[in-house]
Amino acid sequence: MAVWIIWLVVAVLLGVAEAFTLTAALGLLGAAALVTSGAAALGLPVTLQLLVFAVAAATGIAVVRPIAARHMRRPQPERFGVDALPGQIAYVLEDVTRRSGTVRIGGEEWTARPLDERLVIPRGAAVDVIRIDGATAVVYPRE
Repeated sequence: MAVWIIWLVVAVLLGVAEAFTLTAALGLLGAAALVTSGAAALGLPVTLQLLVFAVAAATGIAVVRPIAARHMRRPQPERFGVDALPGQIAYVLEDVTRRSGTVRIGGEEWTARPLDERLVIPRGAAVDVIRIDGATAVVYPRE
């Protein structure tokens, strides 16, 4: 069997392995094996083939992999629904005590209670939404 076919088989196997791992490293090694297959088809001796493979692999990993890794990073997912409410500003519609209270968060009315249960937040005050517990906003007065 010709040596270039062996390199070609190695390239295909590394490409298939890359499809399962999605690390970009195995794909780059597969590309290096493909380049080496071309060098072997030209008739280079095995020692030079190994040198071609090493240089192509090192170049791919040093140059291409950081670029691919930068593009594979995913942005932070958008928060929506109830998860988007913490950090919002709300306005007190009815005094907020540990037992009752109502706030308006972005056009919606929510039952509310203060983060510190000793506080009484008066009507009209601006508050920060700290978290949502079920259907109740836990709020703290803005400074």
